[in-house]
Amino acid sequence: MAIIQGMCKNCGSLIVFDERDSQCECVFCHCVFPSEQAVEIFNNPEGVTFPNEKYEQVEGAAKHNATRVFSTESLEKQIAREELRKANSEERPNNEFEVQAKDVKAPMKLTIGLIVGAVVIAAAIFFGTYPMYKSRISLRADIEADISRVFAGVTTVDTTTEVSGDYYDGFSVFGQTCQYINAVTDEELTEEDARIIFDNYCALRAEKIAGGVDDSYDGVVLNMYCAGGHYHVTGANGSVNIVFTDDAGSTEG
Repeated sequence: MAIIQGMCKNCGSLIVFDERDSQCECVFCHCVFPSEQAVEIFNNPEGVTFPNEKYEQVEGAAKHNATRVFSTESLEKQIAREELRKANSEERPNNEFEVQAKDVKAPMKLTIGLIVGAVVIAAAIFFGTYPMYKSRISLRADIEADISRVFAGVTTVDTTTEVSGDYYDGFSVFGQTCQYINAVTDEELTEEDARIIFDNYCALRAEKIAGGVDDSYDGVVLNMYCAGGHYHVTGANGSVNIVFTDDAGSTEG
């Protein structure tokens, strides 16, 4: 009986089978298919896609694979050859001209230069971003100090210093230039009310920004949550856009 090697068309595993058997079976995924196809894939596996589909092993079905049997004598010879190979490898002297990974070391000056460069870059990033961070914190504090002016005469919003997480209970101001504001009220608001609140906030923000702004509306976004839904108000190029979304999810612009 001659034993033939092939490759599984499903998982790509090596298959060993009798050359007289027209079918072969993978012992790993149990895929059964023509032996000729397994040999073709084994000889030319490039470009072959292995789908790795699941096949159930059929109990009592004919087996279409074989297992090579090694004698005790051949196994002992193989072990002896492996031990001899290891011994020869250990006795072989190192080539004094052979460069190994442990011999390759970066010069001290280069190492120090890399460390200094990394420190300089980190310092540049810190000193470049810290002033912007400090400016944003200062601007937000100035706006929050007078935030009651935004809602005065329109609606009631909690403007105390009580916080939940990072924001006040009734409102929050954020963004690099404090261009975003969210506020909450239990009262009903009209579109005109939302417009007045937006105008008031844009005016307050423009007043607090050092040097002023060319367009007080540009980039400002207000989300005003009220009874029944919320108003999303944006401004750009001197114009204001107001969209109301009720609690049911319908939108009016």
